[in-house]
Amino acid sequence: MTLTLTRTHWFSIAAVVPALVFAGAATVASAGGDGHTGGHGGGAGTPAAPAADSADAGFARDMAVHHQQAVEMSFIVRDRTGDEEVRRLAYDIANTQANQRGMLLGWLDLWELPKVDSAAAPMDWMERGHGKDGHGDGGHGGDAPGNGGGGDAPGNGDGDGDGDGNGDGNGDGDGDGNGDGNGDGNGDGNGDGDGDKQDAGGAAASPSAQRPGTGALMPGMATRAELDLLAKADGRAAEVLFLQLMTDHHKGGVTMAEGCADLCTVPQEKALAQGMVDAQQSEIGLMADLLEKRGAAPRA
Repeated sequence: MTLTLTRTHWFSIAAVVPALVFAGAATVASAGGDGHTGGHGGGAGTPAAPAADSADAGFARDMAVHHQQAVEMSFIVRDRTGDEEVRRLAYDIANTQANQRGMLLGWLDLWELPKVDSAAAPMDWMERGHGKDGHGDGGHGGDAPGNGGGGDAPGNGDGDGDGDGNGDGNGDGDGDGNGDGNGDGNGDGNGDGDGDKQDAGGAAASPSAQRPGTGALMPGMATRAELDLLAKADGRAAEVLFLQLMTDHHKGGVTMAEGCADLCTVPQEKALAQGMVDAQQSEIGLMADLLEKRGAAPRA
């Protein structure tokens, strides 16, 4: 018997699973930051939480935004095709990444750190950790990392910059994406569909780097124009575009997760990041096979 999920069911799953995981994460006292210094809280014998400008906090913020777009793309393709293979993959991605997003946001709450830092550019934590600004200290020091990239309330904010995790991560910085009209989304977001954007058949920039001129916020993220194309495509065209966009998205996610596995210091977060690397690399192989079955290939 084929199980047909309505959009309401999908949104319910995406909302409930993170809440359940957050409740579980909040009970794991050790995730408060084993052996950290430079954070806050904690008396004698209590580990300090990671600092707001740490790689741990920056990865949690940025990957929460990155995951939110994967969930959105999965919702879109679910309504654009009846192919069970693609719909099953989309369901798995949405469920897994909504779950992980809940863990990341839950840890930020547990550490009493903001979910949004509008003063920092996306991926600052990784660039600093790899010594691009002369620090090379695992993501500590310098400007605080976060989901910002411009706009009035970058990251997961609700348009007031308070970062309550309700943004869908695809606003265009002017509030006309999926935000509430106050420039939430992701600050400069994923672009407003104008300028140097790519079409569905065009060559994509390297998913391991940000894509200047497209409005893409972080590695592998789709532009607003690409999401609009996906929402208008049907059948095989929607399947191919989804698989290509999600392959790019996963490659970018692997780059970010590898950065945390290298730079983060909270053991639970490092383990989650390595799990993301392993799972998304496996799904990249699966998506290549699905593309080949449809006479297509990943974008260069």
